[in-house]
Amino acid sequence: MSSVQWSTLQSIIECHQSFLITTHVRPDGDALGSQRGLAAILKSSGKQATMLNATAPPTNLNFMNTDGAVWKLGEDIGRDEVPAVDVHVVVDTSSWQQLGSMAQIIQQSDCPRVVIDHHVSSDELGATEFRDVGSAATGELICEAAEFLGVTFDSEHASWLYAAIATDTGWFRFPSTTSQTMRAGAALIEQGARPDLIYSFIHEQRSLAKLHLSGRTLSRMQADCDGRLVWISADRRDLQDTHAVPADVEGLVNQCLTVAGSEAAFIAVELPTSQVKCSLRCRPPYDVSALAERLGGGGHRLAAGVTLSCDIEVAIGRLRHEFRSMLENNQ
Repeated sequence: MSSVQWSTLQSIIECHQSFLITTHVRPDGDALGSQRGLAAILKSSGKQATMLNATAPPTNLNFMNTDGAVWKLGEDIGRDEVPAVDVHVVVDTSSWQQLGSMAQIIQQSDCPRVVIDHHVSSDELGATEFRDVGSAATGELICEAAEFLGVTFDSEHASWLYAAIATDTGWFRFPSTTSQTMRAGAALIEQGARPDLIYSFIHEQRSLAKLHLSGRTLSRMQADCDGRLVWISADRRDLQDTHAVPADVEGLVNQCLTVAGSEAAFIAVELPTSQVKCSLRCRPPYDVSALAERLGGGGHRLAAGVTLSCDIEVAIGRLRHEFRSMLENNQ
């Protein structure tokens, strides 16, 4: 168990009636699963929970929102239609930048704020924080909160939370996985989660566009620092030619670390906004969260990210420089 004081969250829930739950842009499995799990906890206590994000999830996670309960700002609901609530809750991030257009919604409200997160990087959001950087996933923290509050999940919510933990731990293979992580996964299976179906939804429903983009991108894989750094990139032309979207590169950076001798990796993806989304990875003892923070991003020691406002070639150059420095200084 973490050292998080869930009794404080219990008091906040008891003292308020309506909650708005949001997470980072381009929400992943942990973000969505944590939203859904927390909303279930709140509703079990007779509370109102609205889930609203700045951007939609990738298509392979649509199974986590078949009921349309997770709204996209500007599409499912306008800015002037966002309901007034008692508490704003941010899950799976502590960064204003990562909240996208939801940041302004929260900043313009004077209601209390709550953060539930497991990332090291953090902005000052002026929130009551429930953070444990030792937890493998925010979904694991949601499970812990549910256990403290005496809440169990139906099979659907158990599946979403299992997806949250499984995706953020690389299906329980990353170093962040602990015995507590495994116990949380087991408890969710006991509540009806189906690991086989969840894996199929996420990894065995790929589009031809995604596979074509993967092949094109991986064929250009390059190495630096005597093979210790491996990197790939995808520009707007790659996306256009393969009819893919930026979310289709999800997970490709991990392929770089399968190269023998690799110790660090990154992927740079040119977005339609002319920004460059960069996903960073490394093996111990390195720390890509520190590297990402220097560039304005953040994340975990072994997995982090940053979005740069520059040309993709400039972004690649900056990343190669930062990674070389990290590898040479062994930090």
